[in-house]
Amino acid sequence: MKQSAYQGLHYVKPSPKKSVAHIYKGKEGLPQVRHVVAVASGKGGVGKSTVAVNLAVALAQQGLKVGLMDADVYGPSIPKMTGTEQAQPLVEVVAGIEKIIPVERYGVKWMSIGYFSAAEKPLIWRGPMATNALRQLLNQVEWGALDVLLIDLPPGTSDIHVSITQEVKLSGAVVVSTPQAVALADVEKGVNMFLNDKVNVPVLGLVENMAWFTPEELPDNKYYIFGKDGVARLAEKLHLPLLAQLPIVQGICESGDGGTPIALQENAAGSAFLALAAKIAGLLL
Repeated sequence: MKQSAYQGLHYVKPSPKKSVAHIYKGKEGLPQVRHVVAVASGKGGVGKSTVAVNLAVALAQQGLKVGLMDADVYGPSIPKMTGTEQAQPLVEVVAGIEKIIPVERYGVKWMSIGYFSAAEKPLIWRGPMATNALRQLLNQVEWGALDVLLIDLPPGTSDIHVSITQEVKLSGAVVVSTPQAVALADVEKGVNMFLNDKVNVPVLGLVENMAWFTPEELPDNKYYIFGKDGVARLAEKLHLPLLAQLPIVQGICESGDGGTPIALQENAAGSAFLALAAKIAGLLL
C-alpha cells in the first residue's frame, strides 16, 4: 500500500524491525545505479542547480535513465525549477522495506527535501541532522535502475559533501562556476576537496556558467559581464576538461522560474545543455 510522505521525513521512517541501517550499505548502497555524479560549486549563486536540472533533462533526452537528488538541504530549488512544488512523494513497501517513490517528470526521477517542507519555512538543522536526512533520501528512495544519478550538492565544502562521498561511490564530480575571480577562488578549493586522498573522487571537468550575456534581440552578440574565459583558464591550470561555456539568456531564467527546463527547447541554450550532456555521457558510458 502506498501512503503520502509529503508532510515530513519523520512520516517515512522504517519500522524498528526494518531499520534504515539495513539499507545503508556504504559505497555499495545503490546497486542498480550505474553512475553517481556530483554537481558542485565552490560558491553559491553561480547557477549550479540550473546546470544540474538541465543536465539531467538533457541526459534523459539522450535515452538514458536519469535521477537527480537535491542535496542542497537549506536551499532546495529543484521542485520550483521542475514545476513539481505540489508533488507528494509516496511510500510503498519494496522487498519488506519502506521506500520513498521519487517524483517523475521530463523523463527524470526527482527527489528533494523541498517536497517535505513548506516553501516559506526554513530548515533550522544542525549539520548531523541535515546529513542524516540526506542519507535517508539517498538510501530510502526507490531509484530503480538508472544510468546516471546526479546529486546537486550545496555550495562550498562541508560535512554534507564528505558524508555523501562516504555514503556512495561517486563516478565523478562536475564543478560549476562563473568566470569572475571572486568565484574562481573557491572553485579551486572545491576541486581540491574532491581530489583529496581522503575523498578521492575524480573531477570530470569544469562548467563555466554565465560565460557571456546574449540579448534575445541580438543573438549574435556576446557581452562578458563577469569577465572572459576565467573558468577556461582555471581548467587549463588544473589540467581539467572545460566541459561547457553556458551563456546568460533571458530564457534560462524564465524557464527555471516556470518549471520547464530550457534543455527541453530547441534553441542555442537548449543545444548547449545537450552538448554538455553528450560530453558527460561520453566520459561515463
